[in-house]
Amino acid sequence: MTGIQEIARATGLSKSTVSRALRGLPSVSETTTRSVQRTAERLGYIPSSSAAGLATGRTRAIGVLVPVIDRWFYVKVLEGIDAQLRAAGYDLILYNLGGRGGDRERVFHRSILRKRVDALVVLCLVFDPGEREQLQAMEYPVIVVGGPGPGVRHMGIDDRKAGFAATSHLIELGHTAIAHIGGEDESGLNAAVPLERREGFIAALAAARIEARDEWIVNGGFVFEGGYRAMKELLSKPGPRPTAVFAASDEMAFGALAAIAQEGLSVPGDISVIGVDGHQNGEVLGLTTIRQNPYQQGVDATRVLLAELEGRGHTESFEPAPFDLVRRRSTGAPRPLDPEDSLDRVR
Repeated sequence: MTGIQEIARATGLSKSTVSRALRGLPSVSETTTRSVQRTAERLGYIPSSSAAGLATGRTRAIGVLVPVIDRWFYVKVLEGIDAQLRAAGYDLILYNLGGRGGDRERVFHRSILRKRVDALVVLCLVFDPGEREQLQAMEYPVIVVGGPGPGVRHMGIDDRKAGFAATSHLIELGHTAIAHIGGEDESGLNAAVPLERREGFIAALAAARIEARDEWIVNGGFVFEGGYRAMKELLSKPGPRPTAVFAASDEMAFGALAAIAQEGLSVPGDISVIGVDGHQNGEVLGLTTIRQNPYQQGVDATRVLLAELEGRGHTESFEPAPFDLVRRRSTGAPRPLDPEDSLDRVR
């Protein structure tokens, strides 16, 4: 079996440098770390987490808790986490709540609390008081990525500001008839993110002295199908239709684009659409979006936890992750009002 000595011989580095590089420590340059990792993969090196655990009293595994596993955002964060853990010789243990009907009792009280992991990354989940108490008793380092949760450190974008920025973009283009597709995640577990983005939407309208219309705020469940259904609902309402839509996720925005096309309407000629997240399919579909980097958020959260586990300091809070507006062809200025649009209609 290939060991550190074989990697050191192949790279011409010392065993201590190879060891530090495999653990992803900052004392080794990125170039050296990449070289060591490539050589380790070529030689078939497999880190022994069990041996390290015997020496340190730790499992050398970090748990990742997700509400569901089929969301683009969650997958990208997981990729970032996994990349850092592999480089450091740690294992990733995935805990999937499985949506609304998932067994939180099993995960919190029988799996995580058996001390199978050294730390925990949680994606878009708010703990109840009992769960926070249990985790505090176990003294786990914990970070939530993608949505704030009371009593737990959070890493991610400022979702309220993201919603404000998306809506402001539409207003700056001249839109005043703006709808919002948001609502709680369909699994019923991610409440903070949609709420913050909706509040940003409402705040941007208020700042521009535009009234938010309750009938134009609809639930899309943060999935493609939900965005499609929500857009269909908006287009079926009597009276003038909105000239622009802010969808609180790119996946819902994709569904809205499909519904608009099915109705024979054009984007952005008839309706402008903007999303949030920076999904890779957005470029192909021409979706204007508020882009964030979930992969990097996973990387950053893991680096913090590894540093804390290795005694290299503790970070109590984090600055919001960056986001930016990516302008594409799905948004534009509204057309001049057609007198026919002022008539009540039922599509």
